[in-house]
Amino acid sequence: MIIRDSRQEELAFIREMRLQAYEEHAPKIPEAHWNTLKQSILSDADSKPGIERMVAEIDGEIVGSVALFAPDKQVYAGMLDEELDYPELRMLAISSKARGKGVATALINECIKRSKEKGFKEMGLHTADFMENAIKLYTHLGFERLPQFDFEPANDGIIVKAFRIKF
Repeated sequence: MIIRDSRQEELAFIREMRLQAYEEHAPKIPEAHWNTLKQSILSDADSKPGIERMVAEIDGEIVGSVALFAPDKQVYAGMLDEELDYPELRMLAISSKARGKGVATALINECIKRSKEKGFKEMGLHTADFMENAIKLYTHLGFERLPQFDFEPANDGIIVKAFRIKF
């Protein structure tokens, strides 16, 4: 497995793979929430300066991706009372055929490594209960809950929960 920066010409493919990875959650949540999430997944929010995009390749095929947002990117502008002062892992997506092969862990570890190299002592992420496997993985890797940074983006009862890992 190779973890590397994504290339500009791969962005359309990455967003489509990301959408396919997240579509399994659509039946678990209200349609309006899914539509908002889908819009976020397909947006160009990850192509702005200061955001690192990484992919995982197996045998020359992209099988996973993630974005690492610098703290000054105001990832959740208007949703949080205060801005985060550490990098935020976002949009982690693994193709269905590559699940269970350590791809997600490798991408998360790369984000941790890059955050450490920039002098940060912690890294965060946000997810929701309907992403059960992701939450299990994050807690297994040592991420802790930060309920003070939770938010409810669509006023539909779905809480986007904050997690952070210190290193």
